[in-house]
Amino acid sequence: MGLFHQVSTDLVTAPESVRHTVRVAAGVRPHVGGKFLFVGAQKLYVRGVTYGPFHPQADGCEYHDPGIVDHDFAQMAVHGINAVRVYTVPPPWLLDIAQHHGLRVMVGLPWEQHIAFLDDKKRAKAIERRLREGVRACAGHPGILCYAIGNEIPAPIVRWYGRRRVERYLERLYRAAKAEDPGALFTYVNYPTTEYLQLPFVDFVCFNVYLEHQARYGEYLARLQNLAGNRPLIMAEIGLDSRRHGDSVQARTLEWQVRTAFAAGCAGIFLFAWTDEWYRGGYDIEDWDFGLTRRDRQPKPALEVVREAFADVPFPKDLPWPKISVVVCSYNGARTIRDCCKALLSLDYSNYEVIVVNDGSTDATAAIASEYGFQVITTPNRGVEQCAQYRHGGGDRGDCGLHGR
Repeated sequence: MGLFHQVSTDLVTAPESVRHTVRVAAGVRPHVGGKFLFVGAQKLYVRGVTYGPFHPQADGCEYHDPGIVDHDFAQMAVHGINAVRVYTVPPPWLLDIAQHHGLRVMVGLPWEQHIAFLDDKKRAKAIERRLREGVRACAGHPGILCYAIGNEIPAPIVRWYGRRRVERYLERLYRAAKAEDPGALFTYVNYPTTEYLQLPFVDFVCFNVYLEHQARYGEYLARLQNLAGNRPLIMAEIGLDSRRHGDSVQARTLEWQVRTAFAAGCAGIFLFAWTDEWYRGGYDIEDWDFGLTRRDRQPKPALEVVREAFADVPFPKDLPWPKISVVVCSYNGARTIRDCCKALLSLDYSNYEVIVVNDGSTDATAAIASEYGFQVITTPNRGVEQCAQYRHGGGDRGDCGLHGR
């Protein structure tokens, strides 16, 4: 408990606007919808940090004790963070604390991926067994965001076995893990030197990317979106070492890293890391300081910068939105026009109008559309091509034409 008693009490409250808005509740789990994650019908933008592992305690726990974790997670929530990435299977109480503070956990399933793991069939089977056990220990918990079946298999290992053999093994791990928690999401965390791995079976795409040049970072995000295709892209690690670059440079860099990622259409990010404290390979890492807070949890300038950037996800609140005309062209579309109008009422856009062009319908299309307060224009039947060319008031702003039949 020593660390907990040293934690600063300056991190207390932040504006309500930065708090997460997607509740963590039993029976409602994240799922993929197009290029984003959703919880129910609500889009979930992942605003995450990595956490641990830390120096193991006497009982082997790598996450201190519940008091420290509770304080850390409370401060994360206050600063607009809604997800935590851990690299080992967490104890159940950590998931409970995450749920209490509205955080979802990305659970890493560790195994010996930095050695020639496929040379020994017994080892390959043992890895699969451990993955199953790790998922089984967390299965069904509402605090789970997803599981990572692997993290950065080194490029020399992939070249040694050939990508197809590695891909087949990762698919084997995915299907084994998925069988233990069928309702959960699973991913593999890749990195640039093995971007050629083709893993169409994972639920969404994750990459660790450390680039310190904003333009190149943006360009590489565009490339990763092409590789991800129709699936969500999440940056599983981005960050900067304040020990070498200084606190102010770290803060400025993290700001553009966060904003650029979401502007590029990423479904979420994880900043490496919540704290400078980090344990790896049997040692406390003392020569890297990637945290938003110091080892005693004193905040760095980057923490406030990140809070402000997360508050603007996916776009700044004061961004001037151009007015958009959504033109719905319909001929005898009474069967579907009501669903279309309901969906348009739920658009998350601050400055738009809806124009329903009733293209000479003989059914109840016009009457139904009028119920929703939209502008309804009835014309003789002229077909969708002429109908969709309608420009409100003779203006030349771009319209989005939707046609329902």
